[in-house]
Amino acid sequence: MADWPNAEAVLVAALGSLLAGALVTTELDNDLLQNLPVVQVQRVGGDDDGFRLDRPLVDVDVYAASRLEAAALSEQIRTYVLRVLRGSVIAGAAIGRTGTVSAPTPRPYEDTGLRRCGATYEIYLHPVSS
Repeated sequence: MADWPNAEAVLVAALGSLLAGALVTTELDNDLLQNLPVVQVQRVGGDDDGFRLDRPLVDVDVYAASRLEAAALSEQIRTYVLRVLRGSVIAGAAIGRTGTVSAPTPRPYEDTGLRRCGATYEIYLHPVSS
């Protein structure tokens, strides 16, 4: 049986190809302000069926120079996750159902030079059968 797909790697690959002008990553760098916009992808929980279906909960945070830019990019990501991502095969994972757990909303961030907007999604995925 194949290993569980890495949900973070799947989303980084998918969003990286979608958002050509943004840095898509799992970890924030000390040069965050010089790399805006930045999209951070983090698995924050979820469950599985014990066999091969994984249902990760994934936070997607957007850091941008303005609240409007962060919100617009977050909505673009939500549209992609809900309408395009489902049914695709990316980075060795077949994506099934997707859904919004928490819609894009402004989130606090201690650096006043940027704005953060984030959302949480559930994504059903399993390894691609060989």
